Amino acid sequence: MKTIAIAGTFDTKGKEYLYVKGLIEELGMHAFTIHTGVFEPEFPPDVSNAEVAAAAGYDIHAIVERKDRAVATEALSKGMEILVPQLYREGRFDGILSFGGSGGTSMVTPAMRALPIGVPKVMVSTMASGNVEQYVGTSDLVMMPSIVDVAGLNSISKVIFRNAVLAVGGMVGLKEALKPDTGDHKPLVAATMFGVTTPCVGYAKEYLESQGYEVLVFHATGTGGRTMEALTEAGFFKGVLDLTTTEWCDEVVGGVLAAGQRRCEAAARSKIPQVVSVGAMDMVNFGPFDTVPKKFAGRNLYKHNPTVTLMRTTADENREVGEKLAEKLNMASGKTALLLPLKGVSAIDAEGQPFYGPEEDQVLFQTLRDEVNRDSVEIMELDYNINDQAFALCAAEKLMELMER
Repeated sequence: MKTIAIAGTFDTKGKEYLYVKGLIEELGMHAFTIHTGVFEPEFPPDVSNAEVAAAAGYDIHAIVERKDRAVATEALSKGMEILVPQLYREGRFDGILSFGGSGGTSMVTPAMRALPIGVPKVMVSTMASGNVEQYVGTSDLVMMPSIVDVAGLNSISKVIFRNAVLAVGGMVGLKEALKPDTGDHKPLVAATMFGVTTPCVGYAKEYLESQGYEVLVFHATGTGGRTMEALTEAGFFKGVLDLTTTEWCDEVVGGVLAAGQRRCEAAARSKIPQVVSVGAMDMVNFGPFDTVPKKFAGRNLYKHNPTVTLMRTTADENREVGEKLAEKLNMASGKTALLLPLKGVSAIDAEGQPFYGPEEDQVLFQTLRDEVNRDSVEIMELDYNINDQAFALCAAEKLMELMER
């Protein structure tokens, strides 16, 4: 019998969870219940809040006595993040479902994110119609809008709960109904791409796939970079073709597509072969034109489309992003190459294009020449634009060489 875990505050939302438990059982599945509330639940759970708190080293009775909701939420969230993956490894459940407001969502989603990709995980939340990045992160967690507040059973909430149960139930129960993937399991390569580096990555991808590799492309929009880093650290890839490191421009200058301070670390830490370049390091990303911060008035701005405005980096900014990239590359202990496209780092950093800036690019290149440790990183300078086929093939061939050493 398939088992769906339901995790939530059985003290304040006991009736709602009992209703959902009944729906799961109506599907012919077992409901495995995990109580994340502070007080006594309305029905006996399979896993108590005391067990959840203890997983993170907290005492539930001490939490109750403090009467501090923030402390309780943090403690139980940490416990869930530790305990839920452990329970999954023990085979206690096949998928997980929860629902709640901001508190319930922040309490359970860290645990969902800690589960492997592919494990069904559905969160019905009042927060689902807004920015959900803090809840979803780089996982395959499914957020479902609750439409109404999760506060009682009514004609709307019942429909949403039923659909949520059917969603996770379908993922869990119908898995065997699909024919198994019997295709060849090729070694995976990660690649980063932006619209202005698409030709480059396309050429490299085509070549690597002709040589027996499967290439997964990540859009370097902040979330894409973080996702690639997470999967790299989890051991999914044999090699990394990180040709589009533009997210560092947003991180340093203040754009909207930053990937955080740990970008470009995972391959080095995991000792995975990597070929890195400076794709789209000529630009910082903003939203629509009228959202660009006033402090950037007078800068070279380019309307990429109605929702994205690009800003050309300056020589000083290129020096700073070059220093950050060098810092990350220097974490590598080998099997790392840096390729510099001397005729431009993007489609619009070419002669006659709006971001053509050989002087700015030269500052970036020289910073990397000066700062990168050549004992562990090979630097290759190529007299091409990054989107020239010859550059892309050189990058792909170099990665193959590093992977096959």
